[in-house]
Amino acid sequence: MKPAMETAAEENTEQSQERKVNSRAEMEIGRYHWMYPGSKNHQYRPVPTLGDRASLLSSPGCFECCIKCLGGVPYASLVATILCFSGVALFCGCGHVALAGTVAILEQHFSTNTSDHALLSEVIQLMQYVIYGIASFFFLYGIILLAEGFYTTSAVKELHGEFKTTACGRCISGMFVFLTYVLGVAWLGVFGFSAVPVFMFYNIWSTCEVIKSPQTNGTAGVEQICVDIRQYGIIPWNAFPGRMCGSALENICNTSEFYMSYHLFIVACAGAGATVIALIHFLMILSSNWAYLKDASKMQAYQDIKAKEEQELQDIQSRSKEQPNSYT
Repeated sequence: MKPAMETAAEENTEQSQERKVNSRAEMEIGRYHWMYPGSKNHQYRPVPTLGDRASLLSSPGCFECCIKCLGGVPYASLVATILCFSGVALFCGCGHVALAGTVAILEQHFSTNTSDHALLSEVIQLMQYVIYGIASFFFLYGIILLAEGFYTTSAVKELHGEFKTTACGRCISGMFVFLTYVLGVAWLGVFGFSAVPVFMFYNIWSTCEVIKSPQTNGTAGVEQICVDIRQYGIIPWNAFPGRMCGSALENICNTSEFYMSYHLFIVACAGAGATVIALIHFLMILSSNWAYLKDASKMQAYQDIKAKEEQELQDIQSRSKEQPNSYT
């Protein structure tokens, strides 16, 4: 009788412990489902038998496969990538052509001596090479960020098998967050720098509009309205002629080089602003994905511990059921 009573007491104790473990696990899983509603359909999937697997493989059609593929598309990363590519393309393409037009205007009208603007020509040529590097780098970086968005979306939604994450993967996601933050700050400076030529060309254009106005057109004071490029610091003070006045300045504003360079600088500045917005968008996406990966890894570790505890309880129950047979 005594061994039987001890066995019954042990079974009651083990059952109470199992209920506590299960209740605690259910509370944690319920909290996770409340935080991430999209994960409710992806927990505790039963292992299908061979017959079930055959039926599952034959049941989905083309529509279901398309819906599953569309569910794994990171639309936010896709929009940010398109915006980033568009902004970089506008900045690099328009900026390159506008810089070449600026050099032509300076050489033809404001600095006839080549030695006066030799340094400026070298700086502009260097900036054009930098533009080539920026375009190549951001083309590759945008593709990498889009691929990272596909990976994170598929992993969190568990579209392709069992979800597994590693410390290396989370470290790479954190590195992308830091790098995107640095690039965003750098592009803020590029955006501010690209507004400088727009300001210069706007001042020249507004001066030409004053010359063309009926109040000043045809009067003697027209020739006293001048624009001095030397005051902007792009050419030295000893450059000749350095400034243009009256009808000569109006002729510069009517040239195709001035018109094209002015509008291209505006578009390049807008492209730099679009790139800043795209990088901010990328930064929000990467931060969110990193947080999802971190929480999902914690949930995965918790499920592994729970499965190990349940296996230990099952082993204890099996051993406790074998003990009465040893007394008989």
